[in-house]
Amino acid sequence: MSFSNSIELLQFHWMAYTIYSFMIISVIAWFAYNLTKKEKAKAVVRIPFYTYMAFLVAGGVGHHIFTYNTVPWVSEDLTRHEITPDKTYHISIAKHHYSMPKEKILIACGEKVMFDVVSSDLTYGFGLFRKDGSMVTQMQVNPGSKNDLLWTFNHNGVFDLMSTEYSGPAGNAMFVPDAVEVRGCQRKVAMLEGGAK
Repeated sequence: MSFSNSIELLQFHWMAYTIYSFMIISVIAWFAYNLTKKEKAKAVVRIPFYTYMAFLVAGGVGHHIFTYNTVPWVSEDLTRHEITPDKTYHISIAKHHYSMPKEKILIACGEKVMFDVVSSDLTYGFGLFRKDGSMVTQMQVNPGSKNDLLWTFNHNGVFDLMSTEYSGPAGNAMFVPDAVEVRGCQRKVAMLEGGAK
């Protein structure tokens, strides 16, 4: 099982968590039903209940153990010290304004890109968003500390840059349309990644 972007991953987890939620609700419903009965549940009924509970716990924990490595950015985070980015882009933020190295950052499909972001005054956010408003990736940018984000883009798209942290009312205007464009991917997912082909 492999997911190449957060949209695919979220769709899978949405389905898994929906099923899991209905299973949890069934336990609550069973418990509520037994509260309405005058007689206590017999020991023979308790055994299936605790077996079911053990199954839910094992299923929930197992789901995360077996899917943690399918998250696209986990393997890069675990081996980050061994990775040399293909390109590094230096971005500075001051007085609620992004200073970009270019009007639009062009990235080739599959490139490992490092965004090195520096704040000179407040805590800001650095978030890349698809045209439908869903987030691709983000990080917090703290003043006086190293803030970098390593990311591999596997789908074509044009992404907007927005702040993901509250930095006062002026932070609402921290928006750079079409800040990043990814080209050259064979797999066309225009709807998922913002409309570029």
